[in-house]
Amino acid sequence: MAANSKSELLRITEKEFQKLVTLIDTIDEATAMAKRDGDASIKDVIAHRAHWIDLFLRWYADGQTGKTVYFPAEGYKWNDLKRYNADLRERQSDLDWPSAITLLKGNYRKLTEFLTSKSQDELYGGAMKGANNAWTVGRWAEAAGPSHFRSASKFLRANLKITK
Repeated sequence: MAANSKSELLRITEKEFQKLVTLIDTIDEATAMAKRDGDASIKDVIAHRAHWIDLFLRWYADGQTGKTVYFPAEGYKWNDLKRYNADLRERQSDLDWPSAITLLKGNYRKLTEFLTSKSQDELYGGAMKGANNAWTVGRWAEAAGPSHFRSASKFLRANLKITK
């Protein structure tokens, strides 16, 4: 069930991030860089999660200034996610494991600073500008943050069973 208050959103964001970091801390670079099913590594999944926080923050900023908001990004539609994610893996292919972790932690800080700076009404008082749907800013933030952290944790747990 989705959060419906700022305090709940901050709580689940921290909770899911800490669960993910606890798993990340157990993974060595060789394990993180090994390609899995679908040609994605653990590093790729972590870098992907960091990237989606940036996407959310860009969507929000573009909507606030009246710019066109491209979901998920310019030149892609939601049904192009496989292609977008493959292109993202290619763009992030030179990223090593420590850099992916640093990127995730940095973007987590950006997300929590963003959430902390917003009021309850700014997060849940109405649809996010430019989103062309009824999702609130808080719901979009949850999708880019704690929901993504949760799915990354699930991916890591499943893949760590294979390697151990």
